[in-house]
Amino acid sequence: MDPGNWGTDIQGGSDFGYRLLWVLLLSNLMAILLQSLSAKLGIVTGQTLAENCRERFSRPVSLFLWGIAEVAMMATDLAEFLGAALGFYLLFGIPMFASGLLTGVVVFLILGLYRYGYRAVEYVTIGFVVIIGWCYVIELVLARPDFVAIAYHTVVPSLDERSLYVAIGMLGATVMPHNLFLHSGLVQTRLALAHRHSRQKLFRFAVVDAIVALNGAWLVNSAILIMSAAVFFQNGIPVASIGQAHATLIPLLGGLSSTVFAIALLSSGLSSSTTGTIAGQMVIEGFLRVRFPIWLRRLITMIPAMVVIGLGLDELKLLVLSQVILSFALPFAVIPLILFTARREMMGEHVNGPLTNTLAVATAAVIVFLNVLLLYQVLGGEF
Repeated sequence: MDPGNWGTDIQGGSDFGYRLLWVLLLSNLMAILLQSLSAKLGIVTGQTLAENCRERFSRPVSLFLWGIAEVAMMATDLAEFLGAALGFYLLFGIPMFASGLLTGVVVFLILGLYRYGYRAVEYVTIGFVVIIGWCYVIELVLARPDFVAIAYHTVVPSLDERSLYVAIGMLGATVMPHNLFLHSGLVQTRLALAHRHSRQKLFRFAVVDAIVALNGAWLVNSAILIMSAAVFFQNGIPVASIGQAHATLIPLLGGLSSTVFAIALLSSGLSSSTTGTIAGQMVIEGFLRVRFPIWLRRLITMIPAMVVIGLGLDELKLLVLSQVILSFALPFAVIPLILFTARREMMGEHVNGPLTNTLAVATAAVIVFLNVLLLYQVLGGEF
């Protein structure tokens, strides 16, 4: 539920009403499956997805995959950092450039907790997630959406040429490539405390963790789209920016709604900027086998976001574009993950079963198909 989700969900709700809710459900199911496979890979091999890519593929292939992963990380970092800066701007009226610098300082402080162990960072992240969740409970109460239409469009697919771009952005924002690298590394913090015979138990816990966390994210992301559909689409108000969305909420739902909107956006940006930086560190260390200070990673990835803020570019279009880039990068993380977890010589008794393999391959096929369809549309094709 990072700011990239906000961009795609607000755009999807304001432009197409409730029609794209099914995309969030399908993306969430894909994310649960893939994140569970990522955890299993990390538990069984004792290595992250990036480390397995480095060891199992030739160096040219490994470097190519690292390059794609870094592009995805840059898109992720841009969305997360931009979202947090927007949160400071909307909540406190601090100019955007100063908000960007403030975001960097706060994220550095949160990452500083890493010296006390990952748990400290995890608790801060959970706190932000709880804030986001409560904020959107309030938003839904104030928005009074059409629950019959919500139920219908959650399970009945609807897609056309106009909505394809946003739908693919929503997919990339939910099944994020950096999460697959991140989760295969985070399980190592649990693995270090476990004996070899308890790996199956660790995997069960990881699956439960993925189900609980991602279903919570699905509910919040759905709430963002529902709020946008109920408030903007139903009133015929096109949304051109997140700032406009924030300002429009005041006359329609009152000051409380706009305030909790900004609080949730700020919490989303700060929490995801923290976890995104950790994921980026795992990517570069795993692929290149180099020690890379986490503070230096954050400092470097601030630069593109600060340039975007300084140029005053359209933040909503950038957020959606960044998530579309993530969707195009997804197959280059998903396909190696499926190949590894389907290999008995790597996974032993934990190798994917036939049903898991079928679902995983179908997930990869859907992602590739939608990406190809978007490319076809961009090149002038019609469907």
